[in-house]
Amino acid sequence: MKTVLITGASRGIGRACALVFGQAGWSVAVCYEKNREQAEAVARQLRETGADAECFCADAADPAQVRACVEAATGRFGHIDGLVCCAGIAQQKLFCDLTDRDWHRMIDVDLGGVFAFDRAVLPQMIGRKSGVIVHISSVWGVYGASCEVHYSAAKAGVIGLTKALAKEVGPSGVRVNCIAPGVIDTDMCACFDESTMAELADSTPLGRIGTPEDVARAARFLCSEEASFITGQVLGVDGGFCG
Repeated sequence: MKTVLITGASRGIGRACALVFGQAGWSVAVCYEKNREQAEAVARQLRETGADAECFCADAADPAQVRACVEAATGRFGHIDGLVCCAGIAQQKLFCDLTDRDWHRMIDVDLGGVFAFDRAVLPQMIGRKSGVIVHISSVWGVYGASCEVHYSAAKAGVIGLTKALAKEVGPSGVRVNCIAPGVIDTDMCACFDESTMAELADSTPLGRIGTPEDVARAARFLCSEEASFITGQVLGVDGGFCG
């Protein structure tokens, strides 16, 4: 049985990924930072449906915690076949109001966390000459967003990391791809009022806001054998949204 480690799996896109992968027969390492109760609920829901699942805690911005998390998950499941990096933070703030702490925290979590988990997982994948990594970026990493410069920069970095890493580890049988979600109905949209969400839906050619499951199904596809010749790509799950 294949095992996937999913970061940020206690809520939003990460939670949806955990459930979708579990439904597809994967064992799931549910990685979280703070929301232990929610993470345990996800693992419990997976086990109730017959999937093997366990929770592991790590701050994505702390490389030592990330290494410990991956080691624990590997010890529990034997190996990690897939890594889906969903952990992230967001913040709306004028560029000139950004503090050093705002900037570094955003980069450390949204880009540094991807780097840390990739680095921790890749040796075993390279050793087995098999593995799949999926990074969750954002449409703002492609187009940029006003008042979210640090977020956009971090997510653009994830795209660059994806393309470069795919070239480096492809000869070792490891695939690396990226999903750039559009406007998705998660906690990150909580700062938008109803009228703003309606405007965003109207700006999306498919006429609706995306769901976490829309992104999760794309991640599952990229980790499947059906996507065995796909690497180094950025898949927009955005309903046609163009920023």
